[in-house]
Amino acid sequence: MKTFTIGNWQRIVATTLTATTITFTTNAASAQLLKGGGATFSEPLYQRYSAEYERETGIKFQYTSIGSGGGIRLLINKTVDFAGTTLIPTPIEKNQMQDGLLIVPTGGGAIAIVYNLEDVTADIKLSREQLVQIFTGQIANWNQIDSRFPNKKIQVVVQSDSSGTNLTLTRYLRKITCGKIEASREPNWGFQVFAALTQDSAVAGEVRRIDGAIGYVQTSFARQNNLPTARIENRAGRYVEPTVAETEKALANIKFNDDFTTEDIDDPEDGYPLVSLSWLLFYKKYPNETLVQANKNLLTWILTKGQGFNRELGYTKIPEDTAKKVIETVNNELRVRP
Repeated sequence: MKTFTIGNWQRIVATTLTATTITFTTNAASAQLLKGGGATFSEPLYQRYSAEYERETGIKFQYTSIGSGGGIRLLINKTVDFAGTTLIPTPIEKNQMQDGLLIVPTGGGAIAIVYNLEDVTADIKLSREQLVQIFTGQIANWNQIDSRFPNKKIQVVVQSDSSGTNLTLTRYLRKITCGKIEASREPNWGFQVFAALTQDSAVAGEVRRIDGAIGYVQTSFARQNNLPTARIENRAGRYVEPTVAETEKALANIKFNDDFTTEDIDDPEDGYPLVSLSWLLFYKKYPNETLVQANKNLLTWILTKGQGFNRELGYTKIPEDTAKKVIETVNNELRVRP
């Protein structure tokens, strides 16, 4: 294998992702607004891309956050032009995409363990074992983590949708427990959690509201909600925060397959351990040349100039050699439907 290094719901979404007509600044041709939806993990990045791309080119694309699983469903149902995800579509899902599939990596990010523990100013450090015990209900009180912490129930807040964030966390827990925990997009946690909410923003808001709460969100949502993040023990025994530098360490040796999916990054050797890649999913065939060229232009921009915004927002960049290979693949394989 060659590698490269480093129902109502549908109607609501369809209404949200309404097509409009815009004008290219480079010529007088009009084009349909590109519509995307999917992962909340990458939403801050894609919203910034949208603003900067419109500022630079006069052309806008739209991205609506509904979760990775929702994005894949939208792509299968041809409700959008592209989808955002931290999930790789399953073979069954791929077979339902009759116009083919191009998988485009856009950046890497970290999942922060966020908490709200009033009157505690010390940094919270969680060992690998403690992290497992919290998300299996074996540790239910903060003073079980540290005797200095208050006698207060841990209120666990989780994501309820078909989520790449869920899968990343549970794959990590599976890895460090040698398979005792099942990896899943929609986990059965095996105990009564305090709340299960859709999307990172809702989880972050609930954690901020509830004293004693703990949850998990992409790091940008932690910052936006001014939530403290726990230091997590990595495989090297270091307790690390979900910074860009530590995320880069974790993803330093990542390998990309021919289809730009990745090798195992469930438990990296060093850096922050809870990390994931983000991808945009495109069809290989579109109904007209205007859409084909609009998608090619957007993808080229994302993988060149757009990458300059990643670190500022807490995401890592895609390695340049991989980005060049992706652009080449897109230019060769993206075409008009016969």
